[in-house]
Amino acid sequence: MTMDQIAVACSVTKGALYHHFSSKEELYLALMHNDLAGKRALFGEAVAAGRDCRDRLRRLTAVFFDLPRQSREVARLVRRDINIFGEPARDDLVRAYQSSLPVLIEGVIRDGIRDGELAPADPRLLSWHFVAMVEVTLTGYADSVFETADDKLDHVMELFFRGAGTKQGDNE
Repeated sequence: MTMDQIAVACSVTKGALYHHFSSKEELYLALMHNDLAGKRALFGEAVAAGRDCRDRLRRLTAVFFDLPRQSREVARLVRRDINIFGEPARDDLVRAYQSSLPVLIEGVIRDGIRDGELAPADPRLLSWHFVAMVEVTLTGYADSVFETADDKLDHVMELFFRGAGTKQGDNE
């Protein structure tokens, strides 16, 4: 896509577009940073409204599931395209992505470990496991397995908090 095509799609002149963004790369980075900042605020509100680790992660995940597909896809674009950018743009984008989701989840998990809701483990690693489970649950295949978003949400929460070795409803 050219800057001309972008200007036409946005109903602005090419000059106006170049006034704000010197290149497609700069525009792309601004789009990603803006999206991630919005998600960080949205997810932060969800986490703040929760009572405990499980409730906070459930609320955050529900908000993520409720996002329009295009909005959820930006995280994938960040991971896909991260290495096309040079320094310091790449480092800035990595920090923006991490602060919008994994670092937020890591804090919730750290609190869960401190409060005895989760077994002692590396909170950073657990946060990345949680993110991966959520993303797998958003695939087309998962759509064929689960009937509703609530079913997906229940699956992620049960798998994270109880593991794959127990059946839902088992006490131990």
